[in-house]
Amino acid sequence: MNRVYVARPSRPGPARIFWIILALAGCAGPGTAGSPQSLERCEPAERYVINRLGMIAETGPDTLDDWRTDRVLYGCRVTAAGATSLELRDVAEGFYAGLFEDGWQRTPDPQDAPAESSLRLRQGETDCLFSLYDNIVIGTPAELRVSNALAIAPGEKRYNLLAQCFRAMDSAG
Repeated sequence: MNRVYVARPSRPGPARIFWIILALAGCAGPGTAGSPQSLERCEPAERYVINRLGMIAETGPDTLDDWRTDRVLYGCRVTAAGATSLELRDVAEGFYAGLFEDGWQRTPDPQDAPAESSLRLRQGETDCLFSLYDNIVIGTPAELRVSNALAIAPGEKRYNLLAQCFRAMDSAG
């Protein structure tokens, strides 16, 4: 089940109560490490975007088709929205510099996201594929929820993040 985090204060209401009930219902089922219910791998990425960047984020289970191993990996995803007056390339530069300051490192496989604006980074036993982009691109319900919850001040524009996290893997080469 998804966890929704809003970085800005909000009044408790029916929608908030609904999300709390949904989150608790997701905790009731049996979850094993690597199962779709396991969200722990996303916690470091989630904390970074909420606490350091003030983004609105939602975390939920995810799978990733790993082209290196031809396997489907179970993990989680953080979908987040933020606002800035900077150009996206400047936001990305600061975003990734901050991740490196927080202890994230490049994974041992240098070809994990060739020619893309995404980086696959590792912290501890977790690999996360971070992708920054502007506007609504993916069209998932989570992306729409965090984007709609974001208040954009005059002179600012939206940017989004998708982080897909899973168990750290050895180099393919």
